[in-house]
Amino acid sequence: MIRSLYLAGPDVFRPDARARGAELKALCARHGFEGLFPLDQDVPAHVTDPVAQAKWIYHANIGLIERADAVLANLDFFRGPEPDSGTCFEVGYAVARGKPVFGYIPDGGTFAARIRRRHPHAIGPDGLLDVHGWSIEEFGLPLNLMLAVPAPLVVGDAGMALAQLERYRERIVSQG
Repeated sequence: MIRSLYLAGPDVFRPDARARGAELKALCARHGFEGLFPLDQDVPAHVTDPVAQAKWIYHANIGLIERADAVLANLDFFRGPEPDSGTCFEVGYAVARGKPVFGYIPDGGTFAARIRRRHPHAIGPDGLLDVHGWSIEEFGLPLNLMLAVPAPLVVGDAGMALAQLERYRERIVSQG
């Protein structure tokens, strides 16, 4: 039974990150889930070395993923035409641990089409390769296959993803 969700995504980098976390957690509660947001935990004051802080955050976030029944991931592009790398790691970690992962992105289309539309500066003149001559993945999926295959993706926002997740949970319970 899915009751708690680790809220993965680049939202922790927003200027209003704590307020955004509270908003996401309230949205989770309206759909019958407990939201676990990375910034719910503060680095202890005695941990002042930046490397030690990074290690503390890493272990704290892994602990939250372990505690969660599933992961809800904001997989929108972040700082370029790819999702946040930390979020990608968290998705992979959750999948490896056998936890369901559900993602959301704001716009539809294939991965290549989304890059062409939102980051045209990253596309080479032929439209088939990137500006460095590397191929652009085109399997008809909205993200790289390593994210799109294991994580059902909702085109929309967190609320739309939570509504789908709620329907998924109801189906599981009714089949149960």
